[in-house]
Amino acid sequence: MSQGHRGNRVCLDADPPTRRPVPFRREVVYMIPITRKGAVVASASLALCLGAAACSSSSSSSTPSGGSSSSASSSSSSGTTVSISVAAFDRTFAAMAALKPLASAGKGNVAVILPDTVTSARYVQFDAPYLTQALTAAGLSSSQFTVQNAQGSDQTELSDAQTAITKGATVLIMDPLDSGVGAQIETYAKSHGVAVVDYDRLTLGGSRQYYVSFNNVLVGTKIGQGFAACAAAWNVTKPNVLVMKGDPTDNNATLFAQGYLGVLNPFFSSGKYLKVGEPAGTWTPSVALSEFQQNFTAHKNINSVLTPNDANAAPIIHYLQTQGVKAKTFPVTGQDATTIGLQNILAGYQCGTVYKPIYLEAQAAAALAMFLRAGKTPPTALVNGSANDSKSNTPVPSVLLTPKWVTTANMASTVVADKFVVVGQLCVGQYAQLCKTAGISL
Repeated sequence: MSQGHRGNRVCLDADPPTRRPVPFRREVVYMIPITRKGAVVASASLALCLGAAACSSSSSSSTPSGGSSSSASSSSSSGTTVSISVAAFDRTFAAMAALKPLASAGKGNVAVILPDTVTSARYVQFDAPYLTQALTAAGLSSSQFTVQNAQGSDQTELSDAQTAITKGATVLIMDPLDSGVGAQIETYAKSHGVAVVDYDRLTLGGSRQYYVSFNNVLVGTKIGQGFAACAAAWNVTKPNVLVMKGDPTDNNATLFAQGYLGVLNPFFSSGKYLKVGEPAGTWTPSVALSEFQQNFTAHKNINSVLTPNDANAAPIIHYLQTQGVKAKTFPVTGQDATTIGLQNILAGYQCGTVYKPIYLEAQAAAALAMFLRAGKTPPTALVNGSANDSKSNTPVPSVLLTPKWVTTANMASTVVADKFVVVGQLCVGQYAQLCKTAGISL
């Protein structure tokens, strides 16, 4: 999301759709994994309560607002007050039960449309099942929501959205392949009175009601901070850095770069670091490798590289190994907490990776959908921030989640504890002893 990266995002692009007529059957499409660009860990602070006596505020309806404190409640037509906050979400999904009164008060179906199965394994392995679990735990039956994947096709994404609306969807949760198709879907949805939640990627120039993602500038900041800490720990006294980026058409990539350049630029300005180059950027690992090789051949002084996700870092690390580069001598960064990225960290060839717990993002999106479906305004304890749509220059009420930088020091307590990675796949062969050293039980 890179989580990288069409990766993971905070103010970004968009893409997704769904289908089928009125006895809506849930369709959960699982696909073949591959790492994603972009990028999930987060936690916030929770408040959840049922019953007017337990909550501070009353109900409201219609459109959302951005995010400070005050009221954290909304009421259903039954008079039951429903309140939930970002901090309520955890790996148990228990907080979603508080939203069941909204299920009975709501109308229509929720259609989830994910973008593809190629840029990241997350959509198949995590997003689809987590969104299914969250909507079910919130009280929707299998006939009241669908989860589909556009398989990398703008036309399929648009068609899926149109079909879902025809079949009775009143809310779309959409991760757009790009802002172009995202805006088309949102225009169509708006004309049919259907609310849209941008999921993981902001549709620039769109008309969605809310946006859910990890704070993508913070993702980049953590990458930059991780690089600086790693360069010091590995005794790279004068980092000569190749600064790499994700696809320039992806708003997430822009936000990631904003974050890590915010950390690195002062080092460049002071002369402590030297920026050797800054290629155009890509989310295609083979292209990233070509960019790196061209620069590494032309500039023999390069002794470190900032890479925005694990998928782009992996072939670069393999190439460096073929060139005789030793462990803990050449800082490389990442995002998405992929198995290969984590193995490279264990082996000392990658500094760390940004982890974004997708179960948090799925619950936040499902919670917004439940309020929208019931015609209620989500509480400010849930809508905790605002993202800027740079194309329309408008603020978008958002749920922004907190990512985490993962190294050998906290791998066991984060990605392993969350079952984000399969230990049996991570700790194989040469990595078995390295896992034990990192406190990971086999």
